[in-house]
Amino acid sequence: MDRLQSMQIFVRVVDLGGFTAAAKEFDISATMVGKHVQALEQRLGVRLLNRTTRRQGLTEAGRMYYQRCRQALAEVEAADASVDILRNAPRGELRVSAPVSFGANQLSPALTGFLQTFPEISVALHLNDRVVDLVEDGYDAVIRIGKLNDSGLIARPLRPYRMLLCASPDYLSRRGTPERPEDLAQHECMDFLRWETEHTWRMFGDSGEIQVQVPARLTINNGQALRNAALAGFGIVMQSEAVLADDLAAGRLVQLLPEFTPPARPMHLIYQADRQPTPKLSEFITFMLTRFGP
Repeated sequence: MDRLQSMQIFVRVVDLGGFTAAAKEFDISATMVGKHVQALEQRLGVRLLNRTTRRQGLTEAGRMYYQRCRQALAEVEAADASVDILRNAPRGELRVSAPVSFGANQLSPALTGFLQTFPEISVALHLNDRVVDLVEDGYDAVIRIGKLNDSGLIARPLRPYRMLLCASPDYLSRRGTPERPEDLAQHECMDFLRWETEHTWRMFGDSGEIQVQVPARLTINNGQALRNAALAGFGIVMQSEAVLADDLAAGRLVQLLPEFTPPARPMHLIYQADRQPTPKLSEFITFMLTRFGP
């Protein structure tokens, strides 16, 4: 028998003063009520109730067990109520993982407005360029850039991550400006470590796709670090427009080969396929699709 149900029935037997009243409340027979009490007694190895033909009363062990059962059942009710609160209102902590560059440059500034709209939600934003496990690492949602594996999770498309080629004026004054994609093979190019493309850069122009094998003596697994290396004048970088926009506007970096477009990298919001997401997750999904949707 279910021990929690047996505890509930035992407590109501004591509260209502008999098996018959408890049976009516639970819509079961008085015999079944007795079986639940007997199951507890057998499990505990003690008698909980002294039963006679006219009355019943708690034993010493029964009084102690009754009090503890009431406390335990109250905790169960409180646990259910806390979940019900989360289920019906957007509150609680959201654990979110995002790539470093996107999280630092675009997501974290936008989250301030989200938190102002929902003052009872808090966000723990983990920035990491490695592929995290949403379920095992305990995240509510993950933003991923790049190709997805079939994981059984829900993946909602966001705006693709637009990529640009750029270098510093200092580098271009020393090495010259590439005029066509093939020229990149003669330049110092810096690559993103996790792309696993064997340093092949793809671009699209009027004549279609062009692939160039670029030398990459410096590979880094962080977009901001690649940007800093480009600002230092080391070489040419392919990075997201969001990471490079301020430097391009200020002239610290110069866009290269603007007539050739690197393919935008797909970006997705990923979360578990629950039948009914919690209100905090539902609001976050709506926020992400509104702010960063395709």
